[in-house]
Amino acid sequence: MEIFLETERLILRKFTAADADDLFELDSEPEVVKWTTNLGQPTPYSVVITEILPEIFQDYEKYKNYGYWAAIEKSSQAFIGWFLFKPIIDASYYNPQFVNPNDIELGYRLRKAAWGKGYATEGSKALIKKGFSEGVERVVAVAFAKNLPSIRVMEKAGLKLQAKVIYEENNQEAVLYAINKNDYKKCIFQE
Repeated sequence: MEIFLETERLILRKFTAADADDLFELDSEPEVVKWTTNLGQPTPYSVVITEILPEIFQDYEKYKNYGYWAAIEKSSQAFIGWFLFKPIIDASYYNPQFVNPNDIELGYRLRKAAWGKGYATEGSKALIKKGFSEGVERVVAVAFAKNLPSIRVMEKAGLKLQAKVIYEENNQEAVLYAINKNDYKKCIFQE
């Protein structure tokens, strides 16, 4: 198991082929995928195997310290979801009107059983801190405007609303939040 980052309650590690079932189960929870680009539709197992995992593995080859990270709850050693921390230029919705090519995107998807426990905020803060300590200049996160719990996580992690946009693929309003390195240094949550 190749660990990328640890927090008080989480281990963020590289994905392996053995994580296919966990990814499929995560993306099969209707409430979990309600506000994803799938808009509530589960991801077929074949897509996990032939598209999602290969893309994750390609990111590990392309970037040293960026990609998708499996989130493991330390106390139970259970897979609870994932975190994303990688250049936004790779995102399908990358738009230079709203973000810079060097911005790093923060994202997360956790099982419903892990909601409300502060894991998303804990992991997000740790990734932001690590990123800024390693030379990142700005972190951005995107969510559908109706996804209030995700927006609250962004705000708790210190990100501020930058723009509201319409996501063209499904005509849904989305919000873009960001924090830059200088503002991060001023945040009261910094350890």
